[in-house]
Amino acid sequence: MTGDNTNGDDGRRAGRRSGVLKAAGLTLAGALVLGIAAAGWAYWHLNSNIKSVDINGALGDNRPPKAMTTPTPSGTASASPLPSGSLNILVLGSDTRSGEENQALGGGDSEGARSDTAMVVHLDAGRTRATVVSIPRDTLVTRPSCPTSSGGSTRESYGAMFNSAYSVGGAVCAVKTVESITDVRMDHYIEIDFAGFAGLVDALGGVTVTTDQDIDDVDSHLKLEAGTHELNGTQALALARTRHGIGDGSDLGRIGLQQTLVKALLERISATNLLSDPTELYSVADAVTTSLTTDTGLDSLGELMELGESLRGLSADEVTTVTMPVVPAPSDPNRVVAEEPEARELWESLR
Repeated sequence: MTGDNTNGDDGRRAGRRSGVLKAAGLTLAGALVLGIAAAGWAYWHLNSNIKSVDINGALGDNRPPKAMTTPTPSGTASASPLPSGSLNILVLGSDTRSGEENQALGGGDSEGARSDTAMVVHLDAGRTRATVVSIPRDTLVTRPSCPTSSGGSTRESYGAMFNSAYSVGGAVCAVKTVESITDVRMDHYIEIDFAGFAGLVDALGGVTVTTDQDIDDVDSHLKLEAGTHELNGTQALALARTRHGIGDGSDLGRIGLQQTLVKALLERISATNLLSDPTELYSVADAVTTSLTTDTGLDSLGELMELGESLRGLSADEVTTVTMPVVPAPSDPNRVVAEEPEARELWESLR
């Protein structure tokens, strides 16, 4: 009888263990399913955030040639090699008032948007050095005729302000205008609006900048004493827009502040190990993609991630910021024109 009871107890314990293991297995399986579903939803959400414009399709072949890339030597290619050739990317910051967040941050008038910031980012072959060239928005240029989404085209315009290209023809005309004045092929296009920039800074926990003069701009609502400051997204955006509270109030002073912000952002990103914190990584990715417009070559999370991975060897110290050489325009002292041959020589160095 004792042996029978022992066997019965062992059987019941084994049954309970089996039930516990089965429940644990089901719980684990459920957690895995939920985790995979959450990851899938997050990827879909971030991917669907990105808006794109078919720049290549709109402009066709009448463009500067693409930079030649050196093939990977035989026997050294990995299974999934990251791109390492030189690259030119037109990065625009737009002052659109589309959406409540942009309106609250002081976007442009409701009639449309302008390219408040324009930078050509040149990545050297190997992707370990970069040059960021700012184009003053007050530069007078010959704005080429640009195709429109309705099938027509805009008029060619002489002595037009550079940032009018985006106003009249959007991303396509902005790219064509940059290519016409630089004779440099833009391989990609990235545009981020006010809300996106402020959101990115906030998602990174702010940026640290140092100013060498007091800033008091009634238009951007920014007031800072000379020195080092930790800025949140709204403050960083105000700094990027400041022009009347510094120097002679021209766009050139604002460009200097914008270049300071670019370096500060790169330093903060380098100091933040996003890959070790999935929540923070998602927060940053969501802030960026929500307000992002790209060309169709960068309009997926996978393509953006590949670009980011190819820049892992690029540090803030290896990023050079310059402004396209300009002089006051003979026709208007409040406008500028490219200074030659300095501007031409700069663009030639990026081809």
